[in-house]
Amino acid sequence: MLVGSMLDDKDNSVRIQALNTLKAFSGIRKFRLKIQEHSIKVLELISTIWDSELHIASLRLLNNLPLPDFAHPQLRRVMPALMEILQSNYILAQVQAIRLLSSLAQKNDLLYDILNCQVHSNFLNLFQATQPGSLLFEVLLFAERLSEGRNTSHYRAVKWHYNEKSLHEALFGDESRLADRLLALVIHPEEEVQIQACKVIVSLQCPQDMQVRPSFCQASHSYFDRE
Repeated sequence: MLVGSMLDDKDNSVRIQALNTLKAFSGIRKFRLKIQEHSIKVLELISTIWDSELHIASLRLLNNLPLPDFAHPQLRRVMPALMEILQSNYILAQVQAIRLLSSLAQKNDLLYDILNCQVHSNFLNLFQATQPGSLLFEVLLFAERLSEGRNTSHYRAVKWHYNEKSLHEALFGDESRLADRLLALVIHPEEEVQIQACKVIVSLQCPQDMQVRPSFCQASHSYFDRE
């Protein structure tokens, strides 16, 4: 409780050290539930203070906790900030942000909020082979989870509408060039990036919830046939 109260300190370095200490304590089971109570405050820090070191410390803590359902409304409000961090140029913060987003993408009630989040026009630059392998792997894992989520019967049962600058349109829209980026990453020098790129391709070709035979993945309807 004492360490958690330091998240309200006016000194940013104190807040960062408090976050790092809470992360260390989060590995102890008897403290974990108590630390979860600070998740709303941590999310508030991420969305109101633009500081890379604070973002890294905050996201590392959140990625080390099972986030409670009561945090979901705040998570929706923080989505734009998470997307901005992901599209920043600070690799450590980007990796932590994408890990949290990948985890949240597996929550049915948050998937649409993530997919409809606005992104920059150059968002697909995150999939360029020039990006660090650690970031590329996480971005590809995120894309796979989004692809799998949007292809489930639960998600397809609703007619969703996305804004034209949304993450959904950047990755899965008619004008998306994701297929080109994925095919280029299949020959990436790092094996884990190659494998993950292939997994995304498979998830785009064959919806996960269909009990399909290979013949179902027809070339005439392939995501990769777009010009």
